[in-house]
Amino acid sequence: MEKKKINIRFGVLSLVVLLAAFSRLIPHPPNFAPIGAMSLFGAAYFSRKYLAFIVPIVAMWLSDLVLNNVIYGQYFDHFVWFYKGFYWTYAAFIFIGLIGFGLLKKVRPAKLLIASLLASVVFFLVSNFGVWASGTMYPDTFSGLMSCYAAGLPFFKNTLIGNLAYSGALFGIFEFVQYKAPVLRNSTYIIHK
Repeated sequence: MEKKKINIRFGVLSLVVLLAAFSRLIPHPPNFAPIGAMSLFGAAYFSRKYLAFIVPIVAMWLSDLVLNNVIYGQYFDHFVWFYKGFYWTYAAFIFIGLIGFGLLKKVRPAKLLIASLLASVVFFLVSNFGVWASGTMYPDTFSGLMSCYAAGLPFFKNTLIGNLAYSGALFGIFEFVQYKAPVLRNSTYIIHK
């Protein structure tokens, strides 16, 4: 009899992150996106830390490929593997994951609220810093940086609401499903063939 190990939890977690990433394709207000929630979710639930970064980043990159080459394809004259300044968004993603590691060792509503708020602030600070650092829109001065942050403030509200809504949905749904399907609490199962 052959034994085969499968990791149902990893598969479900990866699917949840992938679905969240592709929800970016649904029409939404600017910056109302699952980016912070995906990173926090990965940090909270993937048992291997490297997967908490890799799975959400790969899911985000795949959704970026569709966004840049299908949804916004008319704005580019070539296939876009990475958009200009992508590394700022992905850096924010990594910082948010670190916040998740620190605050979400045990998922609790109050800690998730704090982590979601911090994720919004980190994304705002890093992504707008990236816009300023690109040197194309604002002067390379402290005043230019402050102008960039001021111009980004109207988008911060949607970032905050998006992180709170997506965090509530991702964590709430997974906790409920995990409660109803205890098989998701363990990581590896052996199937006898």
